[in-house]
Amino acid sequence: MAATLAELAEMRYAALTVDAVARRAGVHKTTVYRRWKDKDGLIVDALAGQIATEIPIPDTGTVDGDLRLLARGLAAWLRGPSGAAVLAVMLSEAALAPGIAEARARIFHDRLRRAEPIVTRAVGRGELPAGIDPAAVVKAVAAPLYFRVLITAEPVDDEAADRSVAAALAAARNGGLG
Repeated sequence: MAATLAELAEMRYAALTVDAVARRAGVHKTTVYRRWKDKDGLIVDALAGQIATEIPIPDTGTVDGDLRLLARGLAAWLRGPSGAAVLAVMLSEAALAPGIAEARARIFHDRLRRAEPIVTRAVGRGELPAGIDPAAVVKAVAAPLYFRVLITAEPVDDEAADRSVAAALAAARNGGLG
């Protein structure tokens, strides 16, 4: 998986080959083909596993603490080589491949599903109003960070992550994300 992500970051989707991934991993290409029938399957598994492990879902006991750690984790990931590789695939011609398009939807849906308990716990503790949409809160935290990376090319640092959380929590507490 690490070899696949490294190849993606370096070569981008169009130039990635199973042979190059195998070489980088120090295995024969038949070893790779035993598990994955093509490069899209290999990429999908690499992306799904990488995102789940590199951006943990925190439980600090407060919604502010949880969302702050989540946003900072996302910001660090977006700045790093793995985030760059994932974004390169998701924004390239690869996004049109049925397997990749399907994987993108599945991966990001899974990330939202895993992060939603942060909001559910906050509602249970009385930190956020009942009836709030957990996915909307998580999206409100992540969207400004993706916007900075993809549109404005501004830094995605801890300060940007913290501002994103503050804005999302203000909207959530005022009923704007119900």
